[in-house]
Amino acid sequence: MMRYSIRGPHKGPALLATTVALATVAACSTGSPTGSGSSAATPSGTSASAAPTSAPPSPTPTPTRTYPLSTAPRTVPAVRDHQAARGPGWKPASPAGVVIAANSAGLADEGKLLAGELGIPYRGAVAAGPGDVELALGGTGAPESYTLTVRDDRVRISGPDEAGVFYGTRTLKQSVKGSGAMPEGVVTDAPAKPQRGLNVDIARKYFTAGWIEDRLREMADLKLNHFGLHFSDDQGFRIASDSHPEIVSAQHLSKAEVRRILALAQSLHITVVPEIDSPGHLGAVLRAHPDLQLRNVQGTPRQGAIDISKPASAQIVDDLLREYSALFPGGWFHVGADEYQALTVRSPSTSYPQLATAARQKYGAQAGVQDLAEGWLNDRAAVVRAAGKTAKAWNDGFFRGGFVTADQRIEVEYWTGKEIGARPPAEYLAEGRKVVNLNDEYLYYVLGEPNQFTYPTGRRIYEQWTPLVLRGTTPVPARYAPQILGARLAVWCDLSAAQTQTQVATGIRMPLTALAQKVWDARTPTMTWEQFRTLATKVR
Repeated sequence: MMRYSIRGPHKGPALLATTVALATVAACSTGSPTGSGSSAATPSGTSASAAPTSAPPSPTPTPTRTYPLSTAPRTVPAVRDHQAARGPGWKPASPAGVVIAANSAGLADEGKLLAGELGIPYRGAVAAGPGDVELALGGTGAPESYTLTVRDDRVRISGPDEAGVFYGTRTLKQSVKGSGAMPEGVVTDAPAKPQRGLNVDIARKYFTAGWIEDRLREMADLKLNHFGLHFSDDQGFRIASDSHPEIVSAQHLSKAEVRRILALAQSLHITVVPEIDSPGHLGAVLRAHPDLQLRNVQGTPRQGAIDISKPASAQIVDDLLREYSALFPGGWFHVGADEYQALTVRSPSTSYPQLATAARQKYGAQAGVQDLAEGWLNDRAAVVRAAGKTAKAWNDGFFRGGFVTADQRIEVEYWTGKEIGARPPAEYLAEGRKVVNLNDEYLYYVLGEPNQFTYPTGRRIYEQWTPLVLRGTTPVPARYAPQILGARLAVWCDLSAAQTQTQVATGIRMPLTALAQKVWDARTPTMTWEQFRTLATKVR
């Protein structure tokens, strides 16, 4: 049943109002505004101009697009801080380019590299325009720090030094590679440790210059900055020498190749730290100079050990230290000092009376072979210091209880607690020494896995190790953190044929990636290992 019935035409006020309204809609639909002078008959015979008119419609505003708060860019290592914002973020699309801010000409190399990686033009020192990435020097942050701001479809990366700005470009590159964009907001970032890197033994196994250069590029994208180059050992001496060409192995890097490696490293803000290990591990040198080899009282030679009682021994090693200090421009030189075989016997003074005599002559009647070895370390450190370098040495070259103490300025490279003279790491730290972490439990990649070594895994480093874990699996007290300068993953080629260059590169990829995360940000990672591994595969 119908609730309302239609009773036929009705010319009362309600019908009139309805008719006027319909006429108004019709006029608007044809573009004729009401009250424009045109008239239309109404059922009552009145004209439209006599009817009430409605107000003009309000214009419809264009809606403002809203964005959710951004999230931090997903990179390896993770950024330390991200201030979220609302906006579309940034993508490398036309008319985007890379430009250099005023007073920042030193960033041209970084700008050209980034432009090529992002597939956009490099425009140099011009004002930033829509879509541009601007690189700028300035600010008062810590060394290697940077600020990356994404706002108004532009990116600005600034830092107090070129290294910091470079690391900002690595963050941008990884974010774009992983997600296609850099999220809106402000990244504020800096490393937890000043020394972060990789150590490679090219003495026992020859690695090509190209392979080394590839590792430098890999390191740079991970914000790693120290590359240790162990190029002298019993098995080989792998860089050409002008002062002693007779010691150089058939397979070696020419100085031209080394300079090319160093130029690349410098452009990537990586310091190459050369190492000539002595007084042990000098077999390649001693093959050409057998008269300098250490022999015991029975005349039996000790492999790799030089006789430090002989002035000629110091002369040849110092010749090499001076030659390569001039070749390598970085601020450090590693002088070794580990595993001197004269100190591995029950009575060094009895087995090596010439060393005992030299110790007494140089350091007094109570001095012993240990003191002579410690004095050797100090003397070699003095040679590289005169060349403007800070000396590094392995921890088992720093002894306790003798008359000669290792110079306080030498950085301790802590690798093991297994060797003679290897004191607990807290002892070095309690003495106020600066220490670098190369813990052989986590960070030693030893080819062929001899002597109970096993290849390190990225997962184990990521989940268990921190820079405080210097020896074994136990961390030192957190109060020593400022003295721990950083860490390096170390490749040692004890069984050199066990892996090819390509296999080594593959094997160290994830351990090096995990190390990079832990030395850039000392906090516990927020991602699980599987999440981290997946991300690393995506952005690298």
